[in-house]
Amino acid sequence: MTIALVDYGAGNLRSAVKGLERVAREIGYSGDIVLTRDPDVVRRADRVVLPGDGAFPFCRRGLSAIAGMDEALTEFVEVRAKPFLGICVGMQLLASKGIEHEEIDGFDWIPGVVGPINADGSDESGRPLKVPHMGWNTMQLINPHPVLNGLTLGDDGLHAYFLHSFVFEVANRDHLIATSTYGVPLTAIVARDTIIGTQFHPEKSQTLGLKLLANFLKWAP
Repeated sequence: MTIALVDYGAGNLRSAVKGLERVAREIGYSGDIVLTRDPDVVRRADRVVLPGDGAFPFCRRGLSAIAGMDEALTEFVEVRAKPFLGICVGMQLLASKGIEHEEIDGFDWIPGVVGPINADGSDESGRPLKVPHMGWNTMQLINPHPVLNGLTLGDDGLHAYFLHSFVFEVANRDHLIATSTYGVPLTAIVARDTIIGTQFHPEKSQTLGLKLLANFLKWAP
């Protein structure tokens, strides 16, 4: 059993690896966690995690710059249909396209568009909301998902750590699993078939994030 964490120069890789290793020990998961730039490792993996930090175009081009990586990821998702987790911009890359500095195609595995946050309203002190959306937020459940089993969401639920200026607007509400609120509702989790993506960083989200990663390792879609 191999979990492939894709290294393409964009993402908080050390924290993601350590988070996965910790939950693997805690639940007795015996698979290897491999940080890799090798498309063949990704293609043969049992689970794939795609992290991402920074701008959508930078991340998209970073993946495409690794010969064979786009094809390996597509085969993993569309042909082998194994569990796949996208984190932050890695989640945004699941979209049809991103509009950040320029318009650029995503993988189009979950139809929708990634565009700028249009935060409206004010915070608890009455100050206008600022972009990026940064910090700890609760989430509202929209559609149940096995990777959220045992997690308490809602206003009194667990918090997740967010840092983003752009938001994934899904075309099909069935693919929207949870939202956070920052003046307006923002997409927090998306999913379809064997794919799930989180706008927040589970590896930085303490209790909620570690439980979500553990559920991902146990998930058998």
